[in-house]
Amino acid sequence: MLVLTRKLGESIAIDDHIKIVVVQIKGKQVRLGIQAPKETKIHREEVYTAIREQNQEAVKAPMVMAQVSKALKG
Repeated sequence: MLVLTRKLGESIAIDDHIKIVVVQIKGKQVRLGIQAPKETKIHREEVYTAIREQNQEAVKAPMVMAQVSKALKG
């Protein structure tokens, strides 16, 4: 993990297309602004984790339904 120190108004560049700017510092919270192409998906980690878990459950559902259908036919 790369750890950087930034002050209010300073930024971090990722490749040529993503820029992260320190917009506000208030107590223990830091507010970040992110400039990225529209097709770049950006989520808070807890939201990303929830999306990933839902996707994994959705992939499992057809398999379970196929097993139930097979059991009912058999």
